[in-house]
Parts: sequence; C-alpha cells; structure tokens
Amino acid sequence: MPPEREDAPGPREELRALVGQLRTNLAARGRSGLGGVVVSQRSPRAAVVAATEEMATVTEKAKTGRQGLAVVRDDLGDCKRCKLAPGRRNLVYGVGNPDAELVFVGEAPGADEDMQGEPFVGKAGQLLTKMIEAMGYRREDVYICNVLKCRPPGNRNPEPDEVASCEPFLKRQLAAIRPRMIVALGKFAAQCLLRDDTPITRLRGGFRSYEGIPLMPTLHPAYLLRDPSKKKLAWEDLKAVNAALARVGIHPPNPPAA
Repeated sequence: MPPEREDAPGPREELRALVGQLRTNLAARGRSGLGGVVVSQRSPRAAVVAATEEMATVTEKAKTGRQGLAVVRDDLGDCKRCKLAPGRRNLVYGVGNPDAELVFVGEAPGADEDMQGEPFVGKAGQLLTKMIEAMGYRREDVYICNVLKCRPPGNRNPEPDEVASCEPFLKRQLAAIRPRMIVALGKFAAQCLLRDDTPITRLRGGFRSYEGIPLMPTLHPAYLLRDPSKKKLAWEDLKAVNAALARVGIHPPNPPAA
C-alpha cells in the first residue's frame, strides 16, 4: 500500500490551477488578437468554462495506467466510509500490471490479505496464481483486485452498504486500467459488476459485458477449494477467455499447451 501523500494536490486544487492558467491564457490571447475567443459570440466566462471542461476531460483521460491507479488510491485514502474500517489491519487495494489486458476481480480480502495488504495471497490466492499461470500469464502480467477493500469480519459475505461504499473505487480502478477482458471471480464480483443477481452457477461460462469490456463470470477459487470437482468448469471458462483474447490478437506470454 503506497504511503499517504499529504503534500500532493488533490483533484480540486489541480482544477483550480487549470482554471487560473486558462483565465490568464485567454486574457493574453484576447489582448493580442490571437484566435480562440470571440467575445461577441461567447462571454469570457463561458469560454473559460468550456475550455476548463475540455482541459479536465483531457487531464482525466491522461490519468490511466499507473498514474490513474495512484490517483484513485490517493482518493481512497485511509478509508472510513463504511463499518469495516475499524476492524481491518490493512486496506487491500490491488496488485499487478497497471496496463493489464486482463483483470481478475474477486469478492473481498481474507485474513491473509488483511495481514499483508495484498489481494489473493492465502490458499485461494495460491490457487488463483496457479490458474493464471495455467493460462500462460504471471501474476505481474495481470491485475488483481476485489470489490471490497477491507476484510469483512469472519470472512462473512459483503453487505450492500459495504459494496456501495467500495464500488465507485473499483469502477475507477477498471477505468484507469482499461483492460480488454475482466474475469469476475464468484457471485459477488459478477453480480456487482453486472447488476445481475443470477446465481454464479448459472452466470458462469458465458461472456457478458461491463461498460463495453467482455466479462467472464467464473467460480471463486475459495469455492473450488471446497469443491475441487468444479475446477474443470473454471478451467473451461479460462480457456474461453484465452480464446476470446486471441481473436483480438492478445496472447499470453507463455501460451499453454493445446
């Protein structure tokens, strides 16, 4: 987890600075007779607002990958937005390639994740690592995160208010990474991203769409540890993911044997 940056300007401060720069620039252009503002057609205030919105859009688009994830993490801060905060040891944000083509989204941190501040490092995480490697990737090639950033007590199911508090940050993580494929691990991840309460046993195996990104719902590694007979189903889902990525020219660094 990156250290807090008390001296870093927040989004509002950055926007204020941009507005100031734009006002100065627009005034100079008007005085010099250069193009850009026609006072008779648009007031200086309207021109500043329009230019600010355009600049903010460009700035926001630029904040992708590592920089974008850092901005989201800074905004998350020492989160106390829901009742899980007092009981956590570490906030568990995400790990992996900030420009990953493939993202895995789980449910919530467990005890090991809470202790180490990294998602999927316990027994379920070890199984997920094997699944990722079987696809031909390493953990550092993909990005891994959870819907919830704090561990629910006793590893209970996430509650609606907790999901509602964390979901905006998950969405911003995905927007920063801009993956070509998402794998939703288990019912909570799938139902959160798809807004669909269909059981995971019926959701899995068929591609859905999250904001235009293909999404494959599959079984959570913790469930596979409880019922190893279902591993074959999960592997079929992951093979379908690899095949779909291959159709758009994306191949794992270490392709699995056919």
